[in-house]
Amino acid sequence: MTDASPTHSASPAHSFVQRVIESEITRRIIIGVIIMNAVVLGLETSPTIMQSVGGLLRWLDTIALSIFVVEIGLKFFVYRLSFFRNPWNIFDFVIVAVSLAPVAEGFSVLRALRVLRAFRLISAVPSMKLVMQALLQAIPGMASVVALLLLVFYVTSVMATKLFGADFDAWFGTVGRSAYSLFQIMTLESWSMGIVRPVMELHPWAWAFFVPFILVVTFAVLNLFIAIIVNSMHDAASENDPHAAAQEDALRALTAEIANLRAEVAEIRAPAAERAGTVSARGG
Repeated sequence: MTDASPTHSASPAHSFVQRVIESEITRRIIIGVIIMNAVVLGLETSPTIMQSVGGLLRWLDTIALSIFVVEIGLKFFVYRLSFFRNPWNIFDFVIVAVSLAPVAEGFSVLRALRVLRAFRLISAVPSMKLVMQALLQAIPGMASVVALLLLVFYVTSVMATKLFGADFDAWFGTVGRSAYSLFQIMTLESWSMGIVRPVMELHPWAWAFFVPFILVVTFAVLNLFIAIIVNSMHDAASENDPHAAAQEDALRALTAEIANLRAEVAEIRAPAAERAGTVSARGG
């Protein structure tokens, strides 16, 4: 997704600024500043480092924020209200705006969110932008899988509560506890020695409940998420790569041409086969 063209008449100044902010050099500089700022914000969490070079780190943070503000300002200068037609511009604007929150008691949490500036790499790096676009496109398809997963979790949580709740109240005493325990089992985190084997000491047949649950949820339903995301990645890559779309069109045209040739060959062979059969019958 690219920035929209300016809606106003392009003066030499506007054209120059637009070329600057859309240039590859500017994009690489912004990526470098984002990475540098992310490292600085991480170093600020160390009291020892802050005692040594805290002033320098704060100075670098201020410079990075100033660069981001200037970049947003230049884009708004060029695109005016068209700036807000690009979701990635809005994304960058919100992150920078959060960083500008005043240092006060009520805004201390917002100031802690300055590290969100590192997420600007998503909009600055085309490959990351493609991944995010694919994830967003996959959300509608994942909704059905999420609904199926919630249904399976609810049914199995009720069953686990009724089957094992009386003996293992901490794990399966309520539907909520059962759901949390089953979520741990789904992630395969200490599911055998931590939960299932202790349950099997009192209920030897418990494996017949947990093993199918793992097979269905962990190895089947969750793989549907991967399939949807991979398909969305392919679609997003095709949309952003005109050569890929052209290649697919050429492939479809070639396939249709091959099918037509096969049909023509079949039509040519049919009379020949009939003549051969007639000659054979006369000879007999």
